[in-house]
Amino acid sequence: MSKAKSFQVEQKVVYPSQGVGIIKAIEEKEFKKEKIPYYVIYLEVSDMTIMVPVDKARQLGIRAIVPRDEAQKALELISEDYEPIPSDWKLRYQMNLDLLKKGSVADIAAIVRSLYHRSKVKELPILERKLYDSALKLLEDEVSYSLRKPREEVENMIFARLEAE
Repeated sequence: MSKAKSFQVEQKVVYPSQGVGIIKAIEEKEFKKEKIPYYVIYLEVSDMTIMVPVDKARQLGIRAIVPRDEAQKALELISEDYEPIPSDWKLRYQMNLDLLKKGSVADIAAIVRSLYHRSKVKELPILERKLYDSALKLLEDEVSYSLRKPREEVENMIFARLEAE
């Protein structure tokens, strides 16, 4: 009972909160006397290979790299005005963590924008700083793949937009 595979071998995908990866293979493993297809995904950022059941990939938020125009919109979002975020860091952290789990490039850009500006007001608590760093890295990786630009150039584009006020 094999479901249609959404992704192909060598396709780049985003695994929210893990980073951009490449599907190296689709393998079947036996589990409870049933053959289950798995994506074998290599995550360069952490030099780690993970296996994800094909039928659970969407549920885990794994998705294709966004098209060029969506990556551009995410960059534009960074320099737009935004709603003030709660001053209670625990509430803020949970809101941003939920956005990160949803994993759209726009959500990730919104996290980067709000936490960057918050860090200019007051130093971020350690957990929030880690969340910011993860979101920034994920945004840089995905946008650089989408726009086919080096990460350093994308990083400069992001900070130029963040600092343009």
